[in-house]
Amino acid sequence: MRVAVSGSHGFIGSALVAALEDDSHEVVRISRAADGTLDVATLSGADAVVHLAGEGVANKRWTPEQKQRVLGSRTQGTTLVAETIAAMDRKPRVLLSASAIGYYGDRGDEILTEASAAGTGFLADVCVAWEAATAPAEQAGVRVAHLRTGIVVGRSGGAVAKTLPLFKLGLGGRIGSGEQYWSWISLTDEIGAIRFLLDHEVAGAVNLTGPEPVTNAAFTKAVGRALHRPTVVPVPKFGPRLLLGREAADEVVSASQRVMPVVLAREGYKFRHETVDEAVAAELT
Repeated sequence: MRVAVSGSHGFIGSALVAALEDDSHEVVRISRAADGTLDVATLSGADAVVHLAGEGVANKRWTPEQKQRVLGSRTQGTTLVAETIAAMDRKPRVLLSASAIGYYGDRGDEILTEASAAGTGFLADVCVAWEAATAPAEQAGVRVAHLRTGIVVGRSGGAVAKTLPLFKLGLGGRIGSGEQYWSWISLTDEIGAIRFLLDHEVAGAVNLTGPEPVTNAAFTKAVGRALHRPTVVPVPKFGPRLLLGREAADEVVSASQRVMPVVLAREGYKFRHETVDEAVAAELT
């Protein structure tokens, strides 16, 4: 299978490319053209497209300009990919397009599935627009799945990896009350689920999260157990707010999202890591 991948040098993209190549698939990296747009000429001849590119939501404080970059990098790039696919004589069979559980907003302990409504807030609005941007490909008859990814556990990148130095020093702790739900997935299962969706006729929203979401306090304790370090020093809410600003910290770090991977379970995907303890032990040690 010839698979075109955008965001191929990122945390998830680089792991996906390596896994696909290990399976003897031909992988084409979708690069950026000189004007900064995606070089969609690389889509030619692709059997499948995995679109992962986008500005990191926690890379910088959310100034109005940065929020526009976050939104634009997702909607404009996705629209370009979808319109290019729609215009091709030989279209890919499937477009797997990145999204995020930020779609659901801050929902407390409510159990969330792919059928749950969108939440409120900047990230929720971004995800709604991001997913809508695939419409040209869908209307052209291409199977499209939206990858609503949770917190990816891996030591080579992502939010969890950034906190590992603190945990190793024994300075890791719950954030605020620690009661907010964190819906996690191991990097192994993130890549496994994407590969699974390439071969299974699944369309629409798909939650890429582990089957047992836990509170931030429980997640923190699991990391401490895996690293054999104490996790008794709580992180007050103002800590992330100082780094990211109030809006970004509250939506990225403190929002509660108890998300269940109903579609993956229904379609028969078998998780390698079903519990947070299994995930952090496998991915962080």
